Amino acid sequence: MITTVTTTTVTTVATALSLGLIGVLALLALLVNKEVISTSSSEQARRLSKAINVTLVPLLIAFAVTATAKLIEILM
Repeated sequence: MITTVTTTTVTTVATALSLGLIGVLALLALLVNKEVISTSSSEQARRLSKAINVTLVPLLIAFAVTATAKLIEILM
């Protein structure tokens, strides 16, 4: 029983870490794309920039929550 719980916990933590890494990499890629697109003055670039904002906001919130949780974990 204890072995099963430990194995499940380790698997869950590893999955959470990999999802966090994927989220951070996606956030970084979207921020770079937004900067590149913001240099253009076309109407299509402005629409694409607004569309990127829709995906950036939830990723920024998730990043802030994750960073805050890690900071609290370190300080405790």
